[in-house]
Amino acid sequence: MAMSRLHHTKDFWIGALRTEGPAFAAAVTEAPPETPVLSCPGWTVTDLAHHLTRTYVWAGTVLTAGVPTRPERHDPEPPADLTPAQWYTREYERISALLEATDPESPAWNFAPQPKKAAFWPRRLAHETAVHRWDAQLAIGAGDPIEAKLAADGVSEVLDTWLPAGRRTQPGQWHGVVQLNATDAAQEWYLRLRGEGVALLDTATILDHDDHRARAQVAGTASDLLLALMGRISFDALDVAGDRTLLGGLRVG
Repeated sequence: MAMSRLHHTKDFWIGALRTEGPAFAAAVTEAPPETPVLSCPGWTVTDLAHHLTRTYVWAGTVLTAGVPTRPERHDPEPPADLTPAQWYTREYERISALLEATDPESPAWNFAPQPKKAAFWPRRLAHETAVHRWDAQLAIGAGDPIEAKLAADGVSEVLDTWLPAGRRTQPGQWHGVVQLNATDAAQEWYLRLRGEGVALLDTATILDHDDHRARAQVAGTASDLLLALMGRISFDALDVAGDRTLLGGLRVG
């Protein structure tokens, strides 16, 4: 069976950000500032809010620089007159407006081995916000799943962006094909692990003669797949068959 791919646009990702951003702010507002974030050990809700806010500021720096090389990063201190939720909301509104106004084809640095264009950032920020929204809601006992189409694209981002950029959480040598199946999004992926390298396979067009049989298969909702890849939940929460040791080569968070 061929790997299916969803193709999304800037409008899709900004729409997701418009949903996830206010939900994150609501959870941060509800939680006492020192509430621990169980899915981010050692962080409080305030730490989480400051992290996501600074991520928006950094993305704004990259987009306004308008060059394919990495600008210098300066993480601002929280304003003394704003709560974490207020500072977050201010920067969320700023980055949302900037993303709306920026041509996706404009030059803009990113950390991945792909074109250095502004199109990278609406996608990246939509997924960063969705996962951290889940983190913030979990801290107050909620933790609603990530919407299926958005989560499926988040899985694709891990496979086509994070892993090729060398952003595994642990170094190692993994060899074999892993099949991921999002049961609620009609999407599946085949990923070949080659030591430190990875290759996202489309079995309908593959031309080499390597063995493409999956040595590990993982099935679950798109949200659970993404949360497992991002280190938020255990792969034990999904339906796993085959060589479980390969799953260590998939985690990026």
